[in-house]
Amino acid sequence: MQKDAIFAEPLAQIQDFRFDDQVADVFPDMIQRSVPGYQTIIHTIGKLTARYQQADSHYYDLGCSLGAATLAMRRNISAANSSIIAVDNSSAMVERCERHLQAFRSEVPVTVKLADIREQIIENAAIVVINFTLQFLPKEDRNALINRIYQGLKPGGLLILSEKFINSDAQTNDLLVELHHDFKRANGYSELEISQKRSALENVMKPDTLSEHQQRLAQAGFSSQTLWFQCFNFCSMVAIKLTRD
Repeated sequence: MQKDAIFAEPLAQIQDFRFDDQVADVFPDMIQRSVPGYQTIIHTIGKLTARYQQADSHYYDLGCSLGAATLAMRRNISAANSSIIAVDNSSAMVERCERHLQAFRSEVPVTVKLADIREQIIENAAIVVINFTLQFLPKEDRNALINRIYQGLKPGGLLILSEKFINSDAQTNDLLVELHHDFKRANGYSELEISQKRSALENVMKPDTLSEHQQRLAQAGFSSQTLWFQCFNFCSMVAIKLTRD
């Protein structure tokens, strides 16, 4: 695993964060050292897939990056006539995702698409995963995507949404941010790396509050939803499309 040292040296000008070749090369290390509970989330995506799979269905990984969630789903799908559609708008990520998936044999077909998830048709879906991706979309586009996912899910279908979030209480939010920074320090990131990456993300990642996520899900039609994981200012939620609306 190649070590993430993208922000280890002082940069004369900090560019907006991009999921380019440089990031794709170190992404496994970056995500492990930056996102608390990431492996727990990926493992649970697999467990949820086993529980909520349906035959003759599609499974979507929107913002698939290197395909960790896609693999977790594929390993746990046994229902007949199932297929996975993995979508990302980074050519560097899509290229590496395809190579990664080829290393694991499975009867479940996967289509990896280089595309904007806002333009992806969602249909006949048993499960849709959005793992730390919604936060990178313009805020004005988020409701429409969640609405389309709800409409495209089959009755009994599941949305798994993982995000970094902000707390509406400033003092509590500062505490969660500092605890996250402590997590990154404990994983070997320097103060310079933490500061420069935060600056690079400032214009491209705009987290919501938990209540904003909950309201968006409810407005789309998800009357059954819950927060199942939280560590510091990172969380994962599930929302179920009831069999009778």
